[in-house]
Amino acid sequence: MNYLDYLTASHHFGPPMGLTSVCSAHPLVIEAALRHGLARGKPVLIEATCNQVNQFGGYTGQTPADFFRFITELADTAGFPRQNLILGGDHLGPLPWADEPPEQAMDKAKALVRAYVKAGFTKIHLDCSMPLGGEPALSREIIAQRMADLAQVAEQTALELPGAGYELRYVIGSEVPPAGGAKAGHTALQVTTAPSAAETLEATRRAFHALGLDAAWERVRALVVQPGVEFGDETIHEYDPAAAAPLARFIETVPGLVYEAHSTDYQPPAALRSLVRDHFAIIKVGPALTFALREAIFALEEIESALGLQPPSRLRETLEAEMLANPAHWQKHYGGDARAQKLARAYSFSDRIRYYWNAPAAQSAFARLISNLGERPLPLTLLSQYLPDQYEKVRNKERINHLRELLLGQVADVLNEYATACSLFNMQENFAHFGSFF
Repeated sequence: MNYLDYLTASHHFGPPMGLTSVCSAHPLVIEAALRHGLARGKPVLIEATCNQVNQFGGYTGQTPADFFRFITELADTAGFPRQNLILGGDHLGPLPWADEPPEQAMDKAKALVRAYVKAGFTKIHLDCSMPLGGEPALSREIIAQRMADLAQVAEQTALELPGAGYELRYVIGSEVPPAGGAKAGHTALQVTTAPSAAETLEATRRAFHALGLDAAWERVRALVVQPGVEFGDETIHEYDPAAAAPLARFIETVPGLVYEAHSTDYQPPAALRSLVRDHFAIIKVGPALTFALREAIFALEEIESALGLQPPSRLRETLEAEMLANPAHWQKHYGGDARAQKLARAYSFSDRIRYYWNAPAAQSAFARLISNLGERPLPLTLLSQYLPDQYEKVRNKERINHLRELLLGQVADVLNEYATACSLFNMQENFAHFGSFF
């Protein structure tokens, strides 16, 4: 059974389970996720967005085939079984080319989907919610038709890959910010209504049926809706189970489907558990992971400074210079005066700094920081001052006092919160419950 089928079934036959979707291209985040999954014996879902990875390279400079190779090589190095690795494409559609005429943008979106499926991605989130080339707001029917057009390309591509067609699983819908996150100043959230969710499903089902994609429709596993979670530069919208209760009750009436929740970053553990209980079975996280990694890296630079290590890495200074020289990834997202923007560039929950770690100057500065700190254990006094959570784990012999382990551990601490939420019931209970199902 495909793991996403098992996950979905758990929410209709119980006990409900969740799956963390790691949406990041940072190698340390990916390594931490793979090591975390290996230690727990659980599948790992890693996703790439249409802006991040596409047939033209995206902001990472990677095509889908490049990203697939990058992730699988990291998995092999970590000793993580490839059969437990799920790769997904997120917000696949015309978003990167939304300024172009509709036909041209959709042609590129079709090529994008084809590239993802051909590369080996098996979880496909289709998103055609954005107007193209100056179009007015789109009707639900046009959005559904465009998603079906992309699904047709995915199915046709899968048929060219022997044995792969049955593996494709789809996610549809998008009542959330586009790939990359919300813009600054986003304050009001409208929880998706149950009637709206029902209308989206019916319109999309009809569009799939019109193209003879009934078999593909049977493999749609999740619907993206807005459960009332989001984050901005300094704000976090916490999940309110009461506000989303009608949504939770609705999906219980739809066999084979669950919800996928985007932008769950920075939600408290209790909120994550409530999301999974309310059938948001796939909970996506990205910026919170690189935010945690950035906190640890900045702390290590403070330790470097306290130790007087020479020549200094000047990593933060280098990153600021890179962001000022190439503002495309943050300028539309950070408002306010120059002082507010400078603060956001380094510390925002939106974590737009994540787009700059691959810059050659930043890579060189990071390598200098690692070289300066070396392989020796860090002084406990400085670890307590700048990384107190890691200090406690080192003192309790839960973590090795080595800078690489501390960096990976900082990310793993966030993943632990998600893993706890996703495992509301242990695996043994699930298998006992599903004994006849298998």
